[in-house]
Amino acid sequence: MNMITTNFTVTEFVFLGLSSQPKMQLILFIMFLFFYLLTVVGNIIIITVIQIETRLQTPMYFFLTNLSFLDICYTSTDIPQMLSNMMGRKKTIPFPRCATQMYFSLSLGMTECVLLGVMAYDRYVAICHPLHYTVIMNQRTCVQLAGISWASSFLSSTVINIFTLSLPYCGPNVLDHFFCEVPSILRLACTDTSFTEMVVFIFTIVIVFIPSLLIVVSYARILLTVLRMRSASGRHKALSTCGSHLTVVALFYGTGIFMYMRPQSKTSRAGGKIIAVFYTVITPMLNPLIYSLRNQDVKGALRRALAKQRT
Repeated sequence: MNMITTNFTVTEFVFLGLSSQPKMQLILFIMFLFFYLLTVVGNIIIITVIQIETRLQTPMYFFLTNLSFLDICYTSTDIPQMLSNMMGRKKTIPFPRCATQMYFSLSLGMTECVLLGVMAYDRYVAICHPLHYTVIMNQRTCVQLAGISWASSFLSSTVINIFTLSLPYCGPNVLDHFFCEVPSILRLACTDTSFTEMVVFIFTIVIVFIPSLLIVVSYARILLTVLRMRSASGRHKALSTCGSHLTVVALFYGTGIFMYMRPQSKTSRAGGKIIAVFYTVITPMLNPLIYSLRNQDVKGALRRALAKQRT
């Protein structure tokens, strides 16, 4: 039996998903379809409002546009496949498509990590160096920072995926997850994965820990600056824009670090799937709600856009 398993080459993976009960699958299908539509529509609204509202043509909203576009791509990489598996009889994915999904999912997730760090730096410059803000965060710098966020993440994902996909996968092919993700794929490799896990860990430190350190330092400086402000309205406005960003950071970073920086042997499979739901489904859905509900400028722009539509 061992020889048969060892000689078998995996050509497709079978998803176990979040539940095997038909009624529960239907409930989950409706729920996640709603989440997906809310994510896409919400982020499209944010992008549209920022593009048509001249008052929002600032570096902060340039990065928010990137984040909204990123969230649309991120959820579209994973959720349609998950919805298809929930309602289809054949819950499989070919190996090449699985590899493609894993690459783009990881690339976009890493991009969000770096982009959130860049957004924290933007808030630091705006609050701590307001007189030099337009000089430091000029259009060229913003484009370069956004480009670095995307390029560094896709390059890092390429390296991780090369190491992951170079391992032998000879059976079993049952994937205890709802999409193809590096930690769950590594469990199916029929060889020692410790070196690949170390590579994943190192790149996670570079892409996740360094931006998170930038966020901590930026907000520590911001807090000191805000506490020295004499104007109560100035403190409230600064904390309002920062509060939205910190909420997104806590949700995304907390779950992402827990998933990718723990040893595979210590990660519960059921717990891992629940955590993955947070950073692939819940956080992208909440981002437009958080930024619109907690941001007076966005709410004002939305009201003006709706007023124009009525007239």
